[in-house]
Amino acid sequence: MNAILLLAAILFILMTLIGGKKGARSFFAIFLNFGVIIFVLFFMNDPNINPIIVTLFACAFIGCINLFFINEVNIKTKTAFLASIITTVVLIVFIVIIAEKSMIQGFGEEEIEELSIFSLYIGVDFVKVAASVIIMSTIGAITDAAMAISSPMREIHYHHPDISRKELFQAGISIGKDILGTSTNTLFFAFFGGYLALLIWFKDLSYSPGEIINSKIFSGEMITIFCAGIGVTMVIPITSWITAMYLVKRGNTSDTTE
Repeated sequence: MNAILLLAAILFILMTLIGGKKGARSFFAIFLNFGVIIFVLFFMNDPNINPIIVTLFACAFIGCINLFFINEVNIKTKTAFLASIITTVVLIVFIVIIAEKSMIQGFGEEEIEELSIFSLYIGVDFVKVAASVIIMSTIGAITDAAMAISSPMREIHYHHPDISRKELFQAGISIGKDILGTSTNTLFFAFFGGYLALLIWFKDLSYSPGEIINSKIFSGEMITIFCAGIGVTMVIPITSWITAMYLVKRGNTSDTTE
């Protein structure tokens, strides 16, 4: 516990020194997001509530925290939030289909031994829970990419108010191309960093490459990475289009200077 408090204090000090008020708000946003996730878990235990609907509302709250609470309400955050919600809604349909067809719901054989003493008949739709997990795993990357595009687009329009909508849209796509590779690779290495011990366990158990790929745990995490990558890719043109439409339509008004 002392180590956790020490690291939290160091993180808070560094974020405040470097980021100022936004850095401090970013630190507290971590705990707010954690509170949203804990709140969602209580609703997911109710078999009468659709986990996907709950997750969608949770994603909206997380988007509000990450965008409006940290960066306040302005043109950048409004367009990024709208693009994030649209991307998430479109992605939900795809994720539900993939989660059902791939049968990654429930527990893998590596986990089931520890749960054998418990009853698994708890009345919860694990297909929807699996889809909710993937959705929740993608929202952070989607909002991050949306903000990374809308912010420089606003700067471009501010310094070049006569830029056309098409040129501004192309600028957003160009920005998206620069962050696409790093964003997807970040998701990829986050998986291997978190599941390195599992991969070592697979090796010690002499799993073949085919058994590793077909393992429910491995497949579920890889599907999550791919879905997050698809979400990041989709949000680039959506954010670019929404931001270009909003900025050029409104012109160089007071909001664009925020």
